[in-house]
Amino acid sequence: MTQTPLRLGVPVKILGNPELKSHDARRSTSAPHLKVSLGYLDQIFDYLAQHKIDMYRMSSDLAPYATHPDMPQFHAMVRESAAELAAAGEKARRLGLRLSFHPSQFIVLNSPDPELVRKSTWDLLSQAEMLDAMGLGPEAVLVVHVGGVYEDKDAARARWADTWTTLPEPVRRRLVLEHDDLRFSAQDVLWLHDHTGVRLIFDHQHFWCLNPEQADMRQTLERILHTWPEGVRPKVHFSSPRTELRQLVRKDRKTGKNVTVNAAPVWTGHADFVNPFEFITFMRVVEGLDFDVMLEAKSKDLALIKLRPDLVRYAPDVAQRFGLGAASQAQLDAEEAAILEQEPA
Repeated sequence: MTQTPLRLGVPVKILGNPELKSHDARRSTSAPHLKVSLGYLDQIFDYLAQHKIDMYRMSSDLAPYATHPDMPQFHAMVRESAAELAAAGEKARRLGLRLSFHPSQFIVLNSPDPELVRKSTWDLLSQAEMLDAMGLGPEAVLVVHVGGVYEDKDAARARWADTWTTLPEPVRRRLVLEHDDLRFSAQDVLWLHDHTGVRLIFDHQHFWCLNPEQADMRQTLERILHTWPEGVRPKVHFSSPRTELRQLVRKDRKTGKNVTVNAAPVWTGHADFVNPFEFITFMRVVEGLDFDVMLEAKSKDLALIKLRPDLVRYAPDVAQRFGLGAASQAQLDAEEAAILEQEPA
């Protein structure tokens, strides 16, 4: 067990306070700017501190249009915001916040199209420059997936390794690679680490959705954690699969009219909240390993606020790893009740 408590984090959108914005979402004609986004980010930092949430994934749209090829008027906004970025980074350090980016699915480094690779690299460089300008340490990372298969998985994987050698130094220093749930397994990204040295992220739900090698989970996680340098705490992603019946609108082939049909859940979909028993089981299986956890539940911060009292109630041993003691049960229950508008059990 580590002496420093493990952290739980949430991504981008804050649902506990709908007034909070993750970035300046105005259209280009309204001259959106990173400085505006950083003002919104400052308010999110206050919310996170209020609720003792110490890890956060920032919006990949924090600097709007900063790399849009047809809008050069926005290309300098990261440099123009140097003072504001430094102030944001100082506040994050003061609050003990671990920050990261997870660029969009349009960032593809193994595409056979060199122009798409070039644009993807530019986006990553812009985000790496923001993390550098904030003065953040090596725990602040850019998380990406391998990309597409393009009808030849081995060639696609090798192409990612070739692209790695062309990436700017700030990108290679910040980049971490995550296995996915449909194309590239944990063993695939371990192969890429062996060929490039890139750090890796373990995703619990992805591992269960795509593990054709039938690899052992704890052994796989240990190997992935060891891709991080000594003294830098890795992080993992955790989410529970959706289990609800889906109702889809489809066009009836005979009548041409829209009809509602029932469909089973897709196990790659994320649930609104974290199943506490799945999480507890995972944390006990990997007892003794050191990592922070980014929760990827669809209800974002609400899922974290719900999970903490569940851990104290059902698994004090796991709660202790996150710095949650039995004495905090009443406070956590009250916070959950207040933010989710329900009575504690």
